[in-house]
Amino acid sequence: MGVVGDRIGPVRFRDRFLQGESVEGSVRSPILSSWQRSRLLGLSPDQSELPFEQDFDLEVPLLRAAEPVLDRLEAIFAGSQTNISLADGHGMVLARRFGEKSMVRRLAPIQILPGFVFAERFAGTNGIGLSLAERRLCQVYGAEHFAERSQASACTAIPLRDQLSGHIQGVLCLGYPYTEADPALIPVVRKAAEAIERRLMEQSSAREHGLLQAYLDTANLARSGEHGLDGHPVAMADFLQSELEQSDQATLKEKATELMSGDRRAAAEVPLSRGRWVTLVSRPVTSAAGVEGVVVEALLPEDSERHAPAPTHPHAPAAPPPTFRPHVAPGPDPASVRARGAPPADGPAQGGRVRGLVLVGEPEVGKYAVAARRRLELLAEASNRIGTTLDVSRTAWELAETAVPRLADFVTIDLPGGVLLGEESPHPTTEMHRTVVHGIREDCPFYPVGTQVSLRPTTPHMRCIATGQPVLEQDLKAAFGWMAQDPQHAELLLAHNIHSLITVPLLARGAVLGVASFYRSQDPSPYGDDDRSLAQELVARASLCIDNARRYTREHTLALSLQRSLLPRGLPEQSAVEVAHRYLPAESGVGGDWFDVIPLSGARVALLVGDVVGHGLHAAATMGRLRTAARNFAELELAPDELLTHLDNLMVRLDREEGGDGPDSASTGIVGATCLYAIYDPTSQQCTMARAGHPPPALVRPDGAVSLLDLPAGPPLGLGGLPFESVEIQLPEHSQLVLYTDGLIEDRHRDVDVALDALNRALAHPDRAPEDTCQAVLDAVAPEHPADDIALLVARTNAVPADRIATWELDADPALVSEVRAASVSQLNRWGLEESAFATELLLSELVTNAVRYGTAPIRVRLIHDRNLICEVHDASSSAPRMRQSATTDEGGRGLFLVAQLAQSWGTRYTTGGKVIWAECTLAAA
Repeated sequence: MGVVGDRIGPVRFRDRFLQGESVEGSVRSPILSSWQRSRLLGLSPDQSELPFEQDFDLEVPLLRAAEPVLDRLEAIFAGSQTNISLADGHGMVLARRFGEKSMVRRLAPIQILPGFVFAERFAGTNGIGLSLAERRLCQVYGAEHFAERSQASACTAIPLRDQLSGHIQGVLCLGYPYTEADPALIPVVRKAAEAIERRLMEQSSAREHGLLQAYLDTANLARSGEHGLDGHPVAMADFLQSELEQSDQATLKEKATELMSGDRRAAAEVPLSRGRWVTLVSRPVTSAAGVEGVVVEALLPEDSERHAPAPTHPHAPAAPPPTFRPHVAPGPDPASVRARGAPPADGPAQGGRVRGLVLVGEPEVGKYAVAARRRLELLAEASNRIGTTLDVSRTAWELAETAVPRLADFVTIDLPGGVLLGEESPHPTTEMHRTVVHGIREDCPFYPVGTQVSLRPTTPHMRCIATGQPVLEQDLKAAFGWMAQDPQHAELLLAHNIHSLITVPLLARGAVLGVASFYRSQDPSPYGDDDRSLAQELVARASLCIDNARRYTREHTLALSLQRSLLPRGLPEQSAVEVAHRYLPAESGVGGDWFDVIPLSGARVALLVGDVVGHGLHAAATMGRLRTAARNFAELELAPDELLTHLDNLMVRLDREEGGDGPDSASTGIVGATCLYAIYDPTSQQCTMARAGHPPPALVRPDGAVSLLDLPAGPPLGLGGLPFESVEIQLPEHSQLVLYTDGLIEDRHRDVDVALDALNRALAHPDRAPEDTCQAVLDAVAPEHPADDIALLVARTNAVPADRIATWELDADPALVSEVRAASVSQLNRWGLEESAFATELLLSELVTNAVRYGTAPIRVRLIHDRNLICEVHDASSSAPRMRQSATTDEGGRGLFLVAQLAQSWGTRYTTGGKVIWAECTLAAA
């Protein structure tokens, strides 16, 4: 909403909200969330009663640190209508300052007296309460306040944190008339907060200085012999720099920090590099001011012992394992001056060993350091564990597995359905699906995986999505927005001791990918800002991985859709072979494998299998172009070797055009492809095949014998200029021809020969149908996780019976045309095709006359009774007829036009001995 010159807009939106209307998008998200929470708390806008604490400690460290800063702010805003407030971490005002002294006489007690509590649950939307709820700098203007009494004012508030722990110690708030709002106030408030936090830190430093002085005083007494200590202290820094490497120094300080955080007397042997070792001892110490802390000293062996292995027990192995083993002493030493618990006389300080200070401080400081190191370790581990796959759901699970139990006891992750499918969801908040539920145990009653989650605006989940920032709910029992989502479900979770929550939005490139929720149950302390920052960092890393997986899923789906759209959707009707096929995409990406079944003239059929090198959209698109080109070349009735030659030339041309010499040539150029092309003729049972770098086909004979056909390999497509060779093979009827791509037999975990043996065993069942053969081959041979596409084509051969074929040989004599016509009519009568006799007689008359007039002897006429009636006329000439447009006065030129009208299709194919003009007539049409 921002600063406004008048109050019409804010007041109108507030009134609409109070009347129950939706104002989403018209009010700033933090303000709207606070309004909603205030309404859930049952607060009334005209409520004026706030809790008041009359007796509170004025000697708290926060107030001592802030007083000089408050005095400075009072001087800066002297003469203005500014009200300066300092509140503690619970929202109770500890001190007030006023720019104009006369404000004290005009304002109500609630605005001038310390002790009133302005937490959001009591006062509704206000600067102090909102800053504690949002845990960041907040501004509230005029009617954005929930209470009526604050409508004329504005405020800027910022949390004050302990720089060691990150915990919020209080709030600094500046109030002023809403008409005097100025953006320049923000840097002033920030600098004042930094000054207070710095003074808090200095107080901590003063406490540590007192602890250090207590240790030094004890060391001086020891040097003078008053304590009779055998060891003599030295400056640890001198030893660290003189004898220890950087890694050893870091190891000592790390282990010393862990001892300090234990807040007790303990000792530990720390192995160092090159077989050396040092003993660390921690003991309590109290400063002159009464501050209790811990001193960690190193006990150094004599020079002769310093490089020896660490001491072991009599029955222990000779060399101790390189681990950190703390040993807690039985109790404190009662003798002390200012340092409590000096090392006992029989402890590890005897024997003339050297003592040196490593660390001194309060246990809480050590705990913060240990926690910070563990957070860094968790982030380092997350970098290795999250994003190992390109699967959206698996990546979300890896985030949960990384966070449990080191950050959270339970993690739930909700993703929109579109993200799971690889898309960006236009309305992510309305289609959230529970994708992950993971925790330290399985009996916690979270919504199960797969449930569609509907989120109310007051929930932390919706608030984090709306603001794009994590939301921390330290006490779920007081999180009314969370409980309002589903009160019964919330009570079940609270009954399982779940008490604190962090929700973090999954964001990538400005798009909402979901929301992750971290719950705490075992640790009684609530989540803090450090935990929130750690969760945000973990989710940020996971969001990038999920977005990468989502985009990969989208591209994979697109490529797979393109691939499947370019493959045959159905098999054409033909009688030459019974065909079954399978196509399996690779797990890592779609490739360029394809297959095809193309009916040809004369009842023949072409079988085609190919594989484009590479994966992705480019390979799929190249496959589509090759398949289209192969079908076109097949329509030209080219022999297999000629067809492969044309495809090879096409690949060379495409590679030249798309690759070029530019900087992107390596990524856009076509590398190559393999191909196997076969033509089967059921009238002669001959199969003509040629291959271009493709695996050889397998042949299953009717007796069950399985063999790989020995075809000339030929170079892969795209090399250019190298010849291909065709081979003719006689196939018995009901043989099975198995064509496949290399993805079926190639696997990094097994040898190709092993795969081929498995293929032979799977095919040694000639009585199986092609569909069953396909499934058996995939089950027995296909890799469990295919790294490449698999295309499989199984064709069982059929034969046209001899009594369904009629052939006549004749010379180039026009007088013989009538004999052929009469013979064909008689043959059609024997086949029971009398209704087709007239059309067939005209077709043969035109085709034979054309061959007699323009062709060369010998002339052969063949009728084939298949699914259609096929008429073929062969002659030894290579000149092809063509249909032309005849003038009205022309005597000839209409024969092929008649053929085209009477036949379903017609054409010419060339053979080694001439050409064949053919025409097909549908029996149904006849």
